[in-house]
Amino acid sequence: MDVCGIIAEYDPFHTGHAWQIAEIRRRLGPGCAVVCVLGGGWSQRGTPALLDKSVRARLALEGGADLVLELPLPWAIASAEGFARGGVALLRASGAVTHLCFGSEEGRLEPLERLAGCLDSPAYPPALRRHLAEGLSFPAARQKAVEELLGPEGALLRQPNNNLGVEYLRAAAGSGLTAMTVPRRGTGHGQPPAGGFASAGYLRGLLRRGEGKKAAPYLLPGTLEALGPMADIRLGERSALERLRRLEPEALAALPDCGEGLSNRLYRAIRQGGGLEDILQRAKTKRYPLSRLRRVLLYAWLGLTREDVPPAPLYLRPLGLNGRGRLLLREMKE
Repeated sequence: MDVCGIIAEYDPFHTGHAWQIAEIRRRLGPGCAVVCVLGGGWSQRGTPALLDKSVRARLALEGGADLVLELPLPWAIASAEGFARGGVALLRASGAVTHLCFGSEEGRLEPLERLAGCLDSPAYPPALRRHLAEGLSFPAARQKAVEELLGPEGALLRQPNNNLGVEYLRAAAGSGLTAMTVPRRGTGHGQPPAGGFASAGYLRGLLRRGEGKKAAPYLLPGTLEALGPMADIRLGERSALERLRRLEPEALAALPDCGEGLSNRLYRAIRQGGGLEDILQRAKTKRYPLSRLRRVLLYAWLGLTREDVPPAPLYLRPLGLNGRGRLLLREMKE
């Protein structure tokens, strides 16, 4: 039996996600099982997931998944590379997954495979170091290096789903998983809906503003009724600030993705800033984008150091399953 893995956040699960699962079964056959690896309480954005993981897991099952496994915290809140590496390692460790599917703006596997090959080539590291020395942020230096080495095709890496898909391909190299990609439907992240599909970022905005009726056509039936209280990082701001203001530069330097230059800059920003957003704005530079800073502050708040992160996830934690998922779990136990 073919078993296809998907790595996602489903915050919230929407019609585009359901279409991906249906497309997997169209390509691999109706008997294909689908295993979803789902981020838990925190997102890759460095903020709490809007909906509880139990709600997101249940909606994934209603949308066609058979088994939902939790992606442990260190990988759920990591950069694209770490997020992909943790998710793929977990699928491999299951021992039952045969395929890996992801959405992409490109929609074709071959160009993304060439991008993955470029990032793993011997010519890439020196090109990256050269552009980092120019003061560029890591994402900007990475992009410039790839376009320099690969030409116009390197521009595909500018699109977020293509970028994440390339990291999935790099993480899955030599794993035995057969990669496949489906074209992303609708508009880009945070853009208004198109063609019956809306992005998760756009839907989160509607839900936060209490505009559930506008979001409903792009969600599964019953989603609005299942929402409950929605997470908001501002509710924990005082706790975060109390923790951050007790940290010395040495403790900040021990955080994942936080070298000495950034730790000193953050230390000053934490003492000068009046709140989390103020701290982020004070620390932000061309080299240190907000996405990276949010993750580092979250590591600090949660007390997660580099030494706390093992090379790969150490366990499989089911969040939800149906009858076929129960059979899969038995196979994984072997």
